[in-house]
Amino acid sequence: MKIPPYLKKGDLIGVTCSSSKMDQQAAEYAAGVINSWGFRVHLGITVGTSFHNFSAPDELRLEELQDMLDDTEIKAIIFGRGGYGMVCLLDQLDFTKFRKNPKWLCGYSDITALHSHIQQRYGIPTIHSMMCSGITPETADNEYVDSLRQSLKGKATKYNCAPHELNRNGKANGILTGGNLSLLANLSGTVSQPDTKGKILFLEDIGEYRYNVDRMMYNLKRAGWLDKLAGLVVGSFTEEKETITPFGQTEYEIIRNIVKEYKYPVCFGFPAGHSYENYAMKFGLQHDLLVTDKQCKLLQRIG
Repeated sequence: MKIPPYLKKGDLIGVTCSSSKMDQQAAEYAAGVINSWGFRVHLGITVGTSFHNFSAPDELRLEELQDMLDDTEIKAIIFGRGGYGMVCLLDQLDFTKFRKNPKWLCGYSDITALHSHIQQRYGIPTIHSMMCSGITPETADNEYVDSLRQSLKGKATKYNCAPHELNRNGKANGILTGGNLSLLANLSGTVSQPDTKGKILFLEDIGEYRYNVDRMMYNLKRAGWLDKLAGLVVGSFTEEKETITPFGQTEYEIIRNIVKEYKYPVCFGFPAGHSYENYAMKFGLQHDLLVTDKQCKLLQRIG
Protein backbone atom coordinates (compact mmCIF):
# COMPACT_ATOMS: atom_id res chain seq x y z
CA MET A 1 0.00 0.00 0.00
CA LYS A 2 1.29 3.45 -0.93
CA ILE A 3 -0.26 6.17 1.26
CA PRO A 4 -0.34 9.66 -0.28
CA PRO A 5 1.69 12.28 1.63
CA TYR A 6 -0.31 14.39 4.05
CA LEU A 7 -0.45 18.10 3.32
CA LYS A 8 1.61 20.88 4.84
CA LYS A 9 1.19 24.64 4.78
CA GLY A 10 1.46 26.11 1.30
CA ASP A 11 0.63 22.89 -0.56
CA LEU A 12 -1.55 23.17 -3.66
CA ILE A 13 -5.03 21.63 -3.88
CA GLY A 14 -6.83 21.23 -7.19
CA VAL A 15 -10.59 21.61 -7.55
CA THR A 16 -12.32 20.03 -10.53
CA CYS A 17 -15.91 19.12 -11.40
CA SER A 18 -15.62 15.69 -12.96
CA SER A 19 -19.33 15.03 -12.64
CA SER A 20 -22.13 17.60 -12.45
CA LYS A 21 -21.79 21.37 -12.54
CA MET A 22 -21.00 23.73 -9.67
CA ASP A 23 -21.64 27.45 -9.36
CA GLN A 24 -18.51 29.58 -9.75
CA GLN A 25 -19.29 31.85 -6.81
CA ALA A 26 -19.89 28.87 -4.50
CA ALA A 27 -16.60 27.32 -5.60
CA GLU A 28 -14.73 30.55 -4.97
CA TYR A 29 -16.17 30.74 -1.47
CA ALA A 30 -15.07 27.16 -0.75
CA ALA A 31 -11.62 27.96 -2.17
CA GLY A 32 -11.36 30.87 0.25
CA VAL A 33 -12.10 28.58 3.18
CA ILE A 34 -9.48 26.09 2.02
CA ASN A 35 -7.01 28.98 1.64
CA SER A 36 -7.68 29.86 5.27
CA TRP A 37 -6.47 26.36 6.21
CA GLY A 38 -3.06 27.32 4.86
CA PHE A 39 -3.32 25.67 1.43
CA ARG A 40 -3.21 27.16 -2.04
CA VAL A 41 -6.12 26.35 -4.37
CA HIS A 42 -6.31 25.96 -8.14
CA LEU A 43 -9.85 26.09 -9.54
CA GLY A 44 -10.07 24.10 -12.78
CA ILE A 45 -11.81 25.24 -15.94
CA THR A 46 -14.70 22.83 -15.30
CA VAL A 47 -15.68 24.91 -12.28
CA GLY A 48 -18.57 27.26 -13.05
CA THR A 49 -19.29 25.76 -16.49
CA SER A 50 -22.29 23.74 -17.65
CA PHE A 51 -22.98 21.13 -20.32
CA HIS A 52 -26.44 19.59 -19.95
CA ASN A 53 -26.32 17.54 -16.71
CA PHE A 54 -22.52 17.77 -16.56
CA SER A 55 -20.02 20.51 -15.83
CA ALA A 56 -18.49 20.04 -19.29
CA PRO A 57 -18.29 17.44 -22.09
CA ASP A 58 -16.66 14.12 -21.21
CA GLU A 59 -13.47 15.02 -23.09
CA LEU A 60 -12.87 18.21 -21.13
CA ARG A 61 -13.71 16.66 -17.76
CA LEU A 62 -11.39 13.78 -18.54
CA GLU A 63 -8.54 16.05 -19.66
CA GLU A 64 -8.70 18.21 -16.55
CA LEU A 65 -8.88 15.30 -14.11
CA GLN A 66 -6.01 13.57 -15.90
CA ASP A 67 -3.92 16.74 -15.73
CA MET A 68 -4.57 17.10 -11.99
CA LEU A 69 -3.77 13.45 -11.34
CA ASP A 70 -0.47 13.84 -13.21
CA ASP A 71 0.57 17.24 -11.84
CA THR A 72 3.11 16.61 -9.07
CA GLU A 73 2.64 20.13 -7.68
CA ILE A 74 -0.98 19.34 -6.82
CA LYS A 75 -0.97 17.42 -3.53
CA ALA A 76 -4.72 16.76 -3.26
CA ILE A 77 -7.88 17.02 -5.34
CA ILE A 78 -11.14 18.10 -3.73
CA PHE A 79 -13.99 17.55 -6.15
CA GLY A 80 -16.48 20.35 -6.66
CA ARG A 81 -19.58 18.21 -6.34
CA GLY A 82 -21.03 14.83 -7.19
CA GLY A 83 -24.12 14.25 -9.30
CA TYR A 84 -23.28 12.02 -12.24
CA GLY A 85 -20.39 11.57 -14.65
CA MET A 86 -17.38 9.93 -13.00
CA VAL A 87 -18.15 6.46 -14.35
CA CYS A 88 -17.98 7.88 -17.88
CA LEU A 89 -14.29 8.69 -17.34
CA LEU A 90 -12.90 5.77 -15.34
CA ASP A 91 -11.79 3.50 -18.16
CA GLN A 92 -10.04 6.31 -20.01
CA LEU A 93 -7.97 7.60 -17.09
CA ASP A 94 -4.27 6.73 -16.96
CA PHE A 95 -3.10 6.22 -13.36
CA THR A 96 0.56 5.55 -14.19
CA LYS A 97 1.90 8.85 -12.82
CA PHE A 98 -0.64 8.90 -9.99
CA ARG A 99 0.57 5.49 -8.77
CA LYS A 100 4.14 6.79 -8.62
CA ASN A 101 3.16 10.04 -6.91
CA PRO A 102 -0.23 9.49 -5.26
CA LYS A 103 -2.27 12.36 -3.82
CA TRP A 104 -5.40 12.53 -1.70
CA LEU A 105 -8.66 12.43 -3.68
CA CYS A 106 -11.55 13.86 -1.66
CA GLY A 107 -15.27 13.56 -2.26
CA TYR A 108 -18.32 11.32 -1.93
CA SER A 109 -21.55 10.47 -3.75
CA ASP A 110 -20.62 10.08 -7.45
CA ILE A 111 -16.92 10.08 -6.47
CA THR A 112 -17.59 6.63 -4.95
CA ALA A 113 -16.83 5.22 -8.41
CA LEU A 114 -13.33 6.69 -8.32
CA HIS A 115 -12.69 5.64 -4.71
CA SER A 116 -13.64 2.04 -5.47
CA HIS A 117 -11.73 1.90 -8.76
CA ILE A 118 -8.48 3.17 -7.23
CA GLN A 119 -8.66 0.96 -4.17
CA GLN A 120 -9.48 -2.19 -6.09
CA ARG A 121 -6.98 -1.63 -8.89
CA TYR A 122 -4.12 0.09 -7.07
CA GLY A 123 -4.67 -0.13 -3.31
CA ILE A 124 -4.15 3.61 -2.75
CA PRO A 125 -6.19 5.23 0.05
CA THR A 126 -8.62 8.08 -0.67
CA ILE A 127 -10.83 10.33 1.47
CA HIS A 128 -14.63 9.99 1.51
CA SER A 129 -15.57 13.52 2.53
CA MET A 130 -17.39 16.76 2.04
CA MET A 131 -16.77 18.39 -1.35
CA CYS A 132 -16.53 22.07 -2.24
CA SER A 133 -20.30 22.22 -2.70
CA GLY A 134 -20.65 21.39 1.00
CA ILE A 135 -18.35 24.18 2.17
CA THR A 136 -20.73 27.12 2.55
CA PRO A 137 -21.10 30.10 4.89
CA GLU A 138 -23.42 27.94 7.00
CA THR A 139 -21.02 24.98 7.27
CA ALA A 140 -17.51 26.43 6.94
CA ASP A 141 -16.79 26.27 10.67
CA ASN A 142 -18.53 23.02 11.54
CA GLU A 143 -16.85 19.80 12.67
CA TYR A 144 -17.66 17.94 9.47
CA VAL A 145 -15.88 20.38 7.18
CA ASP A 146 -13.07 20.56 9.73
CA SER A 147 -12.74 16.77 9.61
CA LEU A 148 -11.65 17.14 5.97
CA ARG A 149 -8.99 19.67 6.97
CA GLN A 150 -7.76 17.41 9.74
CA SER A 151 -7.70 14.36 7.47
CA LEU A 152 -5.63 16.19 4.84
CA LYS A 153 -3.13 17.12 7.54
CA GLY A 154 -2.80 13.52 8.67
CA LYS A 155 -4.85 13.40 11.85
CA ALA A 156 -6.19 9.90 12.52
CA THR A 157 -9.96 9.86 12.50
CA LYS A 158 -11.88 8.79 15.60
CA TYR A 159 -15.67 8.98 15.51
CA ASN A 160 -18.45 8.05 17.92
CA CYS A 161 -22.16 7.83 17.31
CA ALA A 162 -25.18 7.01 19.41
CA PRO A 163 -26.52 3.44 19.64
CA HIS A 164 -29.33 2.44 17.28
CA GLU A 165 -32.04 -0.11 17.95
CA LEU A 166 -31.14 -2.05 14.80
CA ASN A 167 -27.42 -2.29 15.58
CA ARG A 168 -25.70 -5.65 15.94
CA ASN A 169 -23.03 -5.54 18.62
CA GLY A 170 -19.48 -6.71 18.14
CA LYS A 171 -15.89 -5.81 17.31
CA ALA A 172 -14.17 -5.75 13.92
CA ASN A 173 -11.06 -4.49 12.24
CA GLY A 174 -10.32 -4.16 8.55
CA ILE A 175 -9.80 -1.79 5.68
CA LEU A 176 -12.64 0.73 5.35
CA THR A 177 -14.30 0.89 1.93
CA GLY A 178 -17.67 1.58 0.29
CA GLY A 179 -19.63 4.77 -0.26
CA ASN A 180 -22.84 5.47 -2.13
CA LEU A 181 -25.01 2.37 -2.48
CA SER A 182 -26.30 3.27 -5.95
CA LEU A 183 -22.78 3.71 -7.29
CA LEU A 184 -21.53 0.53 -5.66
CA ALA A 185 -24.39 -1.51 -7.13
CA ASN A 186 -23.60 0.04 -10.52
CA LEU A 187 -19.97 -1.09 -10.18
CA SER A 188 -20.94 -4.68 -9.33
CA GLY A 189 -19.38 -7.07 -11.81
CA THR A 190 -16.93 -4.51 -13.20
CA VAL A 191 -13.17 -4.11 -12.75
CA SER A 192 -13.97 -1.36 -10.23
CA GLN A 193 -15.90 -3.63 -7.86
CA PRO A 194 -13.99 -3.73 -4.56
CA ASP A 195 -13.05 -6.96 -2.87
CA THR A 196 -14.92 -6.63 0.41
CA LYS A 197 -13.62 -9.80 2.08
CA GLY A 198 -12.43 -8.96 5.58
CA LYS A 199 -13.25 -5.26 5.16
CA ILE A 200 -15.53 -2.78 6.89
CA LEU A 201 -18.14 -1.66 4.37
CA PHE A 202 -19.74 1.79 4.59
CA LEU A 203 -23.05 2.52 2.82
CA GLU A 204 -25.17 5.65 2.31
CA ASP A 205 -27.58 7.04 -0.27
CA ILE A 206 -30.06 9.75 -1.18
CA GLY A 207 -33.33 10.04 -3.08
CA GLU A 208 -33.91 6.35 -3.82
CA TYR A 209 -37.20 4.49 -3.82
CA ARG A 210 -37.24 2.04 -0.97
CA TYR A 211 -37.94 -0.91 -3.24
CA ASN A 212 -34.82 0.06 -5.19
CA VAL A 213 -32.72 0.12 -2.01
CA ASP A 214 -33.94 -3.43 -1.40
CA ARG A 215 -33.06 -4.42 -4.97
CA MET A 216 -29.57 -2.91 -4.74
CA MET A 217 -28.89 -4.62 -1.43
CA TYR A 218 -29.89 -7.95 -2.98
CA ASN A 219 -27.49 -7.13 -5.82
CA LEU A 220 -24.65 -6.77 -3.31
CA LYS A 221 -25.70 -9.91 -1.47
CA ARG A 222 -25.97 -12.10 -4.57
CA ALA A 223 -22.64 -10.78 -5.88
CA GLY A 224 -20.91 -11.82 -2.64
CA TRP A 225 -20.21 -8.36 -1.23
CA LEU A 226 -21.84 -9.01 2.15
CA ASP A 227 -21.06 -12.55 3.24
CA LYS A 228 -17.41 -12.16 4.32
CA LEU A 229 -17.37 -8.62 5.67
CA ALA A 230 -15.57 -7.75 8.90
CA GLY A 231 -18.26 -5.19 9.70
CA LEU A 232 -20.92 -2.91 8.22
CA VAL A 233 -21.38 0.82 8.87
CA VAL A 234 -24.57 2.43 7.59
CA GLY A 235 -24.67 6.20 7.19
CA SER A 236 -27.52 8.48 6.20
CA PHE A 237 -30.29 7.49 3.80
CA THR A 238 -32.05 10.76 3.05
CA GLU A 239 -34.92 12.05 0.89
CA GLU A 240 -36.42 8.59 0.75
CA LYS A 241 -39.15 7.88 -1.81
CA GLU A 242 -42.21 5.65 -1.79
CA THR A 243 -44.44 4.36 -4.57
CA ILE A 244 -48.22 4.64 -4.27
CA THR A 245 -48.17 1.40 -2.32
CA PRO A 246 -45.65 1.76 0.53
CA PHE A 247 -42.80 -0.74 0.56
CA GLY A 248 -43.32 -1.55 4.23
CA GLN A 249 -39.76 -1.16 5.48
CA THR A 250 -37.44 1.76 6.09
CA GLU A 251 -34.00 1.78 4.47
CA TYR A 252 -32.40 0.70 7.73
CA GLU A 253 -34.90 -2.13 8.16
CA ILE A 254 -34.22 -3.28 4.60
CA ILE A 255 -30.48 -3.44 5.25
CA ARG A 256 -30.95 -5.11 8.65
CA ASN A 257 -33.06 -7.84 7.07
CA ILE A 258 -30.65 -8.41 4.17
CA VAL A 259 -27.68 -8.96 6.53
CA LYS A 260 -29.50 -10.67 9.42
CA GLU A 261 -27.97 -14.09 8.65
CA TYR A 262 -24.41 -12.83 9.13
CA LYS A 263 -22.55 -12.43 12.42
CA TYR A 264 -20.42 -9.31 11.97
CA PRO A 265 -21.16 -6.05 13.82
CA VAL A 266 -23.50 -3.56 12.15
CA CYS A 267 -23.74 0.13 13.02
CA PHE A 268 -26.71 2.20 11.85
CA GLY A 269 -26.97 5.98 11.91
CA PHE A 270 -23.29 6.76 11.39
CA PRO A 271 -22.87 10.53 10.75
CA ALA A 272 -21.74 10.48 7.11
CA GLY A 273 -23.47 10.75 3.74
CA HIS A 274 -25.91 13.12 2.06
CA SER A 275 -26.76 15.02 5.21
CA TYR A 276 -25.56 17.88 7.38
CA GLU A 277 -23.49 15.33 9.29
CA ASN A 278 -20.74 14.13 6.98
CA TYR A 279 -17.44 13.19 8.60
CA ALA A 280 -14.36 12.61 6.46
CA MET A 281 -13.18 8.99 6.40
CA LYS A 282 -9.99 7.52 4.97
CA PHE A 283 -10.99 4.67 2.68
CA GLY A 284 -8.32 2.07 2.06
CA LEU A 285 -6.82 2.26 5.56
CA GLN A 286 -7.27 -0.08 8.52
CA HIS A 287 -10.02 0.82 11.01
CA ASP A 288 -11.43 -0.64 14.20
CA LEU A 289 -15.20 -0.85 14.64
CA LEU A 290 -16.84 -1.30 18.04
CA VAL A 291 -20.61 -1.57 18.43
CA THR A 292 -22.09 -1.85 21.93
CA ASP A 293 -25.36 -1.08 23.66
CA LYS A 294 -23.96 2.31 24.65
CA GLN A 295 -22.21 3.57 21.50
CA CYS A 296 -20.56 2.87 18.18
CA LYS A 297 -16.90 3.74 17.55
CA LEU A 298 -15.04 3.85 14.23
CA LEU A 299 -11.32 4.43 14.74
CA GLN A 300 -8.57 4.69 12.16
CA ARG A 301 -5.84 2.27 13.15
CA ILE A 302 -2.35 3.75 13.45
CA GLY A 303 0.60 1.85 12.03
